[in-house]
Order: sequence, then structure tokens, then C-alpha cells
Amino acid sequence: MRLLIPIALALLLAGAVPLSGCGETACKVKGDAAVPIGGAFELTDPSGKAVTNETLKGKYRIVYFGFTFCPDICPTELQNISGALDTLGKDADRFTPVFITIDPERDTPDVVGKYLTSFHPSFIGLSGSAEQVAKAAGAYRVYYAREVPADAPDAYTMNHSGYVYLMDCEGRYIRHLDPNSSSAVIEKALRDLLDPGSA
Repeated sequence: MRLLIPIALALLLAGAVPLSGCGETACKVKGDAAVPIGGAFELTDPSGKAVTNETLKGKYRIVYFGFTFCPDICPTELQNISGALDTLGKDADRFTPVFITIDPERDTPDVVGKYLTSFHPSFIGLSGSAEQVAKAAGAYRVYYAREVPADAPDAYTMNHSGYVYLMDCEGRYIRHLDPNSSSAVIEKALRDLLDPGSA
């Protein structure tokens, strides 16, 4: 009889484990694992800590690839993401916004960290070696290429796709938003994830 108590307790605890994913931070909308966008990567945050697809699990992700020397498009998009998160209030805690540089030569983790102080405080900035960045960009099907002016070879810029990717708590693709998406468009997309029945 005594053996039944630990067994029953173990079964009760085992049955309770899935409930931990049903809290306020759980993703109501699940991504599609069959869509080949997202996946394994290993990059570095401004504190020098390694960040992977696995360590970001637990919240919806808003992923944007760009570079800190970008004159207008990247800062505008990051500002629009920040504005959308600001309007969500406490619900913004349900999301992890992630900025990944496609210019690791200039954008060290420290440079990325300082750059992101101008945007929403929850942003995670990531950089790494050229190979690591290429792997992350490849996982998200991001196009990027260096453009070097003939008369100023040191003043290169980066051409790149500018989609905003919405990923679920496991890092699976949900949808993307077009380049230059406004703060209102991003906010609507985020609210649809929080309350999918209203979409």
C-alpha cells in the first residue's frame, strides 16, 4: 500500500507537467514546422552570452535582420516594432523582439547592444562570426549582400530583405510582415496572436 502513494504522486506530478505550458506566457498560436523558415543558430548577445534557437523558447518572437549602419529602413522598422510593443502595455512581455545583424564585420555584439538602446528595452541584439550570421540568415531565408561603392570601398552598405518574422514559442514560423510595415500593422498582427479568435 505504501508503494502506491509514491506511484500515485509521481503520476500526478507527471500529469501536471503539460499544464506549465498553459500559463499567460504560452503561445496560443502554433507555428507550422513544415515551413522551412527558422531553425538552429548560435549567436552572441551584447553581454557575450551565446544565444540559440533553444534559449529563446517560451515566448512569441519578433525577428528582424538588419545592420546598425543602415541609414533609414532598419531604424524605422525597429522603431515601428518598438511602437507596437509600447501600445501592448503588459502584453508586450509575451514577446521577445530579436534583432540579428547581417553585417558582423562592423556590428560586434557590443555595437549592436549600444544601437538597440534607442529602441524597445526588451530587444535582444545578436551578432557572431560571418559563418554564424550566414547560418542564421539562411535558416530564415534572408537575402543579404555587401554593396561597395567604387569610389569609397570602405564605405560599404548592405542590401538585404526586410521582412519581420513572427515565430511561436518553439521558434516555428507563424507568418511574416512585409518590409516597411507600420507600427499599426505590427500591433494588429501581435494582438491577433494574443487573441486569435478575434482575427
